Amino acid sequence: MSIQPSVQRFIEYLRIKTVQPTPDYAGCTEFLRRQAEEIGLEFQAKEYVAGKPVVVLSWAGTQPELPSIILNSHTDVVPVSEEHWSYPPFAATREATADGDFRIIARGAQDMKIVGLGYLEAVRLLKARGERLRRTLHLVFVPDEEIGGHDGMALFVESEEFRALNAGFALDEGMANPETELRVFYGERAPCWVRFVARGNAGHGSQFIRDTAAEKLVPIINELMDFRAAQLAELELPRADGSRRTLGDVTTTNLTMLRAGVQHNVVPDSAEVCFDIRMAPHIDYHAFRDWLQRLADQHGAELQLVQYWDDNSVSPTDSADPFWAAFARAVAAQGFTPAPEIFPAATDSRYLRRAGVPALGVTPLCNAPILLHDHDEYVTESQVLRAVAFYADVISAVADVDA
Repeated sequence: MSIQPSVQRFIEYLRIKTVQPTPDYAGCTEFLRRQAEEIGLEFQAKEYVAGKPVVVLSWAGTQPELPSIILNSHTDVVPVSEEHWSYPPFAATREATADGDFRIIARGAQDMKIVGLGYLEAVRLLKARGERLRRTLHLVFVPDEEIGGHDGMALFVESEEFRALNAGFALDEGMANPETELRVFYGERAPCWVRFVARGNAGHGSQFIRDTAAEKLVPIINELMDFRAAQLAELELPRADGSRRTLGDVTTTNLTMLRAGVQHNVVPDSAEVCFDIRMAPHIDYHAFRDWLQRLADQHGAELQLVQYWDDNSVSPTDSADPFWAAFARAVAAQGFTPAPEIFPAATDSRYLRRAGVPALGVTPLCNAPILLHDHDEYVTESQVLRAVAFYADVISAVADVDA
């Protein structure tokens, strides 16, 4: 059975080993350069950190003075444990399914090369149809999202090149859904990675040593575990409208590291505990940080903010917003039911939203397992082709918004 050209190009993209910590960005940039030449797009590549290019492919609109549309995707993928894969993770192996489809098994298939390839093939399709769009499109391919985006999107949004794009709206990555609805992420929880460090008296393990480092951390741990339990209970309650809550509605707290001591019978003079906290956008981030500081102060510990994001911007999802209205009409016409929610983790959309650009995160994979960062990550060929059609309609709709 012959392979559709779009699928073949997807396989080629997957085979480029843009895997952290040593991604082949040069090979990826060359692939994108070829796509730009074939499709007829303007090509730009700029490194804000050496070896980490931000690539922008542009298609001028008929009214280029209007704010443009950004189609964002990241090119890097997370590492693999090859022993747990059924096939080499960068071979993009085609595996036949019982219903006549094919799985394409590769790291990055869901996260997020199906999205980047979907943009490219959708624009290829629109241009082949002879369509012209009102707004300029910028297909942005950024590095290092999987390690925080600090050398890619974070620097790009601060650059003159970004300001020159005059961005008015953006699409970015979402997540598969094992159910029927199309998950659409209009905001995300903010990472708050904290470390509490305590110092105290040392001594022999047979004694009652007073004012130890560990005992200072215990009440802090207990307070945060109580907060965690309360948030878990809230997650299990329905929203006011009766719908089910998602992780994005609550703040999660997980104790991820504990460090203290050198030997069983020695009371340590220092101890530390680390928490991964993801703050829901409806809470007051500064008040939450102040609470953490008070916990540290009350119990004689030091609070260290390892990573802290202080912006809780969300994008509009009501019919009064012209971009949301156009997006919602396009996805409904394709038979999708959009389900707006807060992304539970972090993506590069947070940089766009902080820069004032509304962004929606969407990956058109419904009735599909969530396999990002998992072993044997895959999408099917029919899902690839559906993604191309999906993005063609959505891009056409949002790029023709006349507001």
